[in-house]
Amino acid sequence: MREYVASARTVEEAIELGLQELQVSIGDVDVQVVEEGSKGLFGLFGSRPAKVRLTVKEEADPLGDLMAETEKPKKAKKPEKKAEAKASAEPREPKEPKEPRAPKAEKKAEDKAAPEPVRREAKKPAKAPKAEAADQPGEEKPAKKQEQPRQPLPEVKPMEKPEVTMLKAEEITEDSPAGIALAFLKDLTRLMGVEVSIDMGTDAEGNVYGYINGDTLGVLIGRRGETLDAVQYLTSLKVNRDREDYVRVTLDTEGYRARREDTLIRLANRMANRALRTGRKVNLEPMNPYERRIIHYALQPVEGISTHSEGDEPNRHVVITLDK
Repeated sequence: MREYVASARTVEEAIELGLQELQVSIGDVDVQVVEEGSKGLFGLFGSRPAKVRLTVKEEADPLGDLMAETEKPKKAKKPEKKAEAKASAEPREPKEPKEPRAPKAEKKAEDKAAPEPVRREAKKPAKAPKAEAADQPGEEKPAKKQEQPRQPLPEVKPMEKPEVTMLKAEEITEDSPAGIALAFLKDLTRLMGVEVSIDMGTDAEGNVYGYINGDTLGVLIGRRGETLDAVQYLTSLKVNRDREDYVRVTLDTEGYRARREDTLIRLANRMANRALRTGRKVNLEPMNPYERRIIHYALQPVEGISTHSEGDEPNRHVVITLDK
């Protein structure tokens, strides 16, 4: 009858360890828990391992007994090998003067040292063609791409704007597009609690331009001009209601439109440089039609660059690509 006492952190781990040592299954043994074990305080202090005693049943499969018998000498041989290893390790000093072993060690050292320079020589020519192959295409294509980003660096002139004729208060009638826009903006800003003064003007085609001055910073502009664009859109709906010919309405406050146009032109140049440097297309953030038109205008004279718009409103955006 074979027995084995195993210890581990948990009872389950101790049983598994004992089964592996006895080379049997759980059905072939009787399990007796000697000690449950404990984790101790916070798993650090006073912890004790679990211990179990595994006893092989007498009615176990005879094949298991045969396996156990064949494994016994193996277990007995292990310490013999260790003893032999220890014995061979201890008398190294007296065995050193023996002549047959000294040349073997030297031969092994020579055999191990011999292939090292051969491997190094084989690696050097293998790396050389890779470096040459990597340098050859890199000298042609990337060199051209590094020269191209310098082309769009010059600043683009602001977009050409129509000449706007400012209207005096007595020249504005209630039924005219400028009068309708002025009345709507006065009511809207009053409801918003913003005190402003509004100047109106028109161009040669009859389009309306409104300039709002006063306490408007951050209130009528909003994030990236979203509030100003919304007010402009509502004013345009009011002006073009029940009209056959469309009148474009443009609103500005505190010179925001000019500053935004300058920012978009610099953004277009920077994104064009990225497209030329990386050789990949660049997607810009969603913009309204007016801002997208500024991007197209800014990159139109740049060689090697094309622009187009993708997506649906309000997520329509400009895409910068390289000319093939």
